[in-house]
Amino acid sequence: MSQTTEIFNDLLKLAVESGASDIVIKSNKPGYVRMSGRLKPVDMDPISADEVREFVDTHVPRVFKARWEEEGQVDFAYSAEGIGRFRVNGFHQRGTASIVLRHIKSRVPTFANLGLNPEPLLNLAKCKDGIVLVCGATGSGKSSTMAAMLGWINENMDKHIVTLEDPIEFTFQDDKSVFQQREIGLDVPTFELAIKSVLRQNPDIILIGEMRDKETFETAISAAETGHLVFSTMHAATVAQSLTRLFEFFPPEQQVQARRQVAGSLRGFICQKLIPTMEGGGRVPANEILSADTVIKTLILEGQFEKIQGLLEAGTDSASFSFNRDLYRLVKAGTVSKAEALRFSPNPQALEMNLKGIFFKT
Repeated sequence: MSQTTEIFNDLLKLAVESGASDIVIKSNKPGYVRMSGRLKPVDMDPISADEVREFVDTHVPRVFKARWEEEGQVDFAYSAEGIGRFRVNGFHQRGTASIVLRHIKSRVPTFANLGLNPEPLLNLAKCKDGIVLVCGATGSGKSSTMAAMLGWINENMDKHIVTLEDPIEFTFQDDKSVFQQREIGLDVPTFELAIKSVLRQNPDIILIGEMRDKETFETAISAAETGHLVFSTMHAATVAQSLTRLFEFFPPEQQVQARRQVAGSLRGFICQKLIPTMEGGGRVPANEILSADTVIKTLILEGQFEKIQGLLEAGTDSASFSFNRDLYRLVKAGTVSKAEALRFSPNPQALEMNLKGIFFKT
């Protein structure tokens, strides 16, 4: 093992033992770790530009070397023996290399591990077909929540599950279900090729790492319409923003057809934020969940998206609720403070009223 790899592994070991989620490395700076959402410097010597570059050059898979050299950025997985597995993004900034690593937990999380309310998530996990989208900002725990849902399916249902990931995050062991996990670049050259071939692989459930473009979404719709259940993630903060992002994939002349397809195939959105807890310095998920019932499908079909948020705020249905409803639950349970709930609320004035017992009605 080279001296550079030892330096990196020591930093990664410290990060894992400290419970950090991410490690940020910038040339000629000491390492930084993100703990409970906050970035903190590590007491260590600066890592030189040559050492940062050497780490990527040494550990990037051979099939990605050309991309690193030509494009100046690359994603891959790195395993450090006895420490853990990490998702790596190497990139250049101002002419020098930087790296961001995310620790990938070796054990598939459960709803209880993550502090999630399982009932609304199980309603979506039990769907026979359709599209379920897990949304949130980078670092909001989307992949963990999706993994917990697939983990429950694995324990309870006999399904053939094909995942398309860049890179693979959680490694599943077959239980009642059979998993085929394909890593882009290693198991299949491109995401586009993986998407085109997935329906020929006889899946019951398809996990698409990220809903990234129109072609991906059209494939997801095609799979949903032919009896498959599709899980994917999307960068969007709320249900309203998620709907807007979906329809941005389609030009104006295709909007009517797109609404018809989405109304028919969408089963639900799970939007997520991580909120600091009152004790222990950790974070707990808060969710906004939309379960696409008949009323929601009709509103999507008619393009009346503005009415959906009102239904989430006013509804008492356990299958669909707003962020404020879930933040209210977490405050009343003593899990998060009122101040933190208000800070993360998309509508703090409304949450303030909720906490006083005042709720909107439809």
